[in-house]
Amino acid sequence: MSYEVLVVPEINDFLQNQNKKTRRVIKENLRKLEESPYPGSGPGDKEKLPVRGEKRFRMHIGRTWTVFYSILEDEKEVRVSEILPIDEAHKKYGY
Repeated sequence: MSYEVLVVPEINDFLQNQNKKTRRVIKENLRKLEESPYPGSGPGDKEKLPVRGEKRFRMHIGRTWTVFYSILEDEKEVRVSEILPIDEAHKKYGY
């Protein structure tokens, strides 16, 4: 069972402004979501976020980045909405 990973346009802009190594590492990690986007399955440090009424998830990429995404099971899609430096993500979402 494979999922299509979709990103908002701002993430493409964000990736264009990163160096080649950072782009490669982030893209490699986003590909991990194609086969196993749920926490406890497959590779990656993934966790369901405690957001009321929403099914949001996060994945850490190393100790540098945090990816925020949702899973649309019926469409077999993973929608990536935000990538933040890990410290900024912790400040913004308070976890």
